[in-house]
Amino acid sequence: MQSFCSKASFLFLVFLVITNLLHSEAQQCRPSGRIKGEKAPSGQCNQENDSDCCVQGKMYTTYKCSPSVSTHTKAYLTLNSFEEGGDGGGPSACDNQYHSDDTPVVALSTGWFNNKSRCLNKIKISANGRSVVAKVVDECDSRAGCDKEHDYQPPCNNNIVDASKAVWKALGVPHDQWGGLDITWSDA
Repeated sequence: MQSFCSKASFLFLVFLVITNLLHSEAQQCRPSGRIKGEKAPSGQCNQENDSDCCVQGKMYTTYKCSPSVSTHTKAYLTLNSFEEGGDGGGPSACDNQYHSDDTPVVALSTGWFNNKSRCLNKIKISANGRSVVAKVVDECDSRAGCDKEHDYQPPCNNNIVDASKAVWKALGVPHDQWGGLDITWSDA
């Protein structure tokens, strides 16, 4: 009987360890691949808002996922123009429209964008002791980049909330510090 209890205890312990490992694995977001940068044709990469252009031959990490969403999801806020001719490229993926820089709108990394499931929904962004509600209108593509469709810009990291100037203003960030900021966000 003692041998049976020892084996049962051992098997239960193994089960708990495996379950914990699988749960931990599901909570992580690992790179899904890499793409090779190509130099943009002359005048084809809009560097408004200090946007990066792909570098010929440089390897860029891609992601199909983003970190898990919670009531205080950690993210990195970047600056984007959703206006026609802005560094956001074409019209927004959610509504095929351009949006004024004076409207609080955002693009989310691929995993958070979740196949358009957050399209036109609102999120609450918090930083700098303030909060703002913004509408999700686009995807910050974490799977692809360095091509015409992506304005020859690299793929987004998997933790990006790419925001209009209105979001930055509402958060009270001094204009000379716009471009990158640690934030938290949640569905509103």
